[in-house]
This record gives sequence, structure tokens and C-alpha cells, in this order.
Amino acid sequence: MFSKATEYALRATIYVAQKGTVENKIVIGEISKAIDAPQSFTAKILQALRKDNKIIRSVSGPNGGFFMTEKAKKLPVRTILKAMGEDEVLDKCVLGLDKCSETQPCPMHSKYKIIKEQLIALFETKTIQQLADDIKNGDVFINNKDKQKLKLK
Repeated sequence: MFSKATEYALRATIYVAQKGTVENKIVIGEISKAIDAPQSFTAKILQALRKDNKIIRSVSGPNGGFFMTEKAKKLPVRTILKAMGEDEVLDKCVLGLDKCSETQPCPMHSKYKIIKEQLIALFETKTIQQLADDIKNGDVFINNKDKQKLKLK
């Protein structure tokens, strides 16, 4: 559904929301390992997420790294999609038609419209903090290479 960059952005944001604080900043190597992404690609993604300090923040230097503010953790997940330039994916026609509407529907329009509305509602109401909290209980993961080692406690 989303590009690999956006998938990594979602995972990275959830990880930083759970682990990163002003007092405990997370270094890029730890983030890339936790989300199973190349470090250079993760750095590029984190740069997009920290633009204007809206989602993720960073500090340079020996005690530097990435973290999130409490305010940022309360942002809806759709904010990540916007930062990655993929917000419009939720609004597009499932078959990729330019003009798909009630008056000019694609063959999937009527059935997908319901699913699309549910997806949009999910991404607009679920917060980054809620996703991070879901991981704490150990039932969900952001990296399934080795479930036992990657539970984020």
C-alpha cells in the first residue's frame, strides 16, 4: 500500500515514540536495527520526519540522537504519511483511475469506498503513542525477524 520509505517511517516513528525521550535519545544505528532498515536509508527517512521538528526531533553531539515530544506522540498516524508525501494514497482510486467517483465509478468503487473510509478514519484517529503502547504489551511488533528479541519493552 505504501512505499518502503513510508513503511520504515512508520516503524521508526513508533520505535522512537516508545524509546526516545529528551533524556534518552536514540542513535540512528539502534533505530535502523530495530526497524530492520539500512542505516543510510533510515537517516534519510528520519530527516523527513524531523522537518520543522513536527514529528521527530534530534540533537547532535556526543549525547545526541532522536526523540519525540509528548505533543508529537499525540499526533495522528496520518501525520507520518503527510511527512513522507504519501497522504494522498488513502484518497486515491484503488485501480488508479484519475476520475473515480460516485458519478464515474471504477468496478471496485462501491465496495472499496467503505474500506477506504475505514482506513482514513484509522489513520486519522490512531495516534503514534497508541501504536507505541500497543507494542509494549508484546502482542504486536515492528520487526518480525526475531519476535523474542524485538519486543520493545
